[in-house]
Amino acid sequence: QLQFVESGGGLVQPGGSLRLSCAASGFTLDYYTIGWFRQAPGKEHEGVSCIDSGGATFYASSVKGRFTISRDNVKNTVYLQMDSLKPEDTAVYLCAASQTKSCHWTNYVYWGQGTQVTVSS
Repeated sequence: QLQFVESGGGLVQPGGSLRLSCAASGFTLDYYTIGWFRQAPGKEHEGVSCIDSGGATFYASSVKGRFTISRDNVKNTVYLQMDSLKPEDTAVYLCAASQTKSCHWTNYVYWGQGTQVTVSS
């Protein structure tokens, strides 16, 4: 089966940092565009960041300058480094894979189950 194993979520104070990991099993990430999404209570499913197979990245305006997406093809893992966290970043964060060659927010086929990020003092 194709799946992601996500880790790194937790409770952090405003201004703190977390690094989320999304490890793929059953397939290689090399030729996929990988996106990070988030879902918070009462809010729409939101695209946060993506990285394509060539390493090009894109960020939602709400996280630009604070979050960094990266990939390690040897480890078959994608990361989301989150700095300067704000309470409004609180959400379940999910990673997903798409065969589309450029960054986008639709047509993702494989999804992780998500990891909870809570930013609170």
